[in-house]
Amino acid sequence: MPRRRVSIKRDILPDPKYHSTLVAQFVNVMMRSGKKSISQRILYDSFGIIEQKSNEDGLVVFRQAINNAKPLLEIRSRRVGGATYQIPVDVRPERRTTLAIRWLIQAARSRNDKTMSERVAGEIIDAFNKQGGAMRRKDEQARMAEANRAFAHFRW
Repeated sequence: MPRRRVSIKRDILPDPKYHSTLVAQFVNVMMRSGKKSISQRILYDSFGIIEQKSNEDGLVVFRQAINNAKPLLEIRSRRVGGATYQIPVDVRPERRTTLAIRWLIQAARSRNDKTMSERVAGEIIDAFNKQGGAMRRKDEQARMAEANRAFAHFRW
């Protein structure tokens, strides 16, 4: 957190195909070494795979998968009197989306499918059905927050 000025939030331009800032944000997080066109191709191909597998619109499934993967609570460490406590804290809306996207991409990268498009499509379909690596991560974080609910009074 800056001490002098409030940091300015930059606007993300919507992607050219779907005109969605959520898709553009996903592409930007998935991008490696500045290769945005490759990242866009991977995501657009995965939308095609999703439409083949689930017979639903890829963008609708994608949005619902991200909404399913968004966490409500997260754990923050706080030192109080020489002891460190894990304190459950509500997650801001922008951070919820960011965490969901990050978890989906990490889970997709750890899958064993042949191409990255298939991995991303599989993870999005899994999150749409409330299963998979990203959902496991969300549930794990919720369980930790619930277990440490007794320390919620240390919230700042």
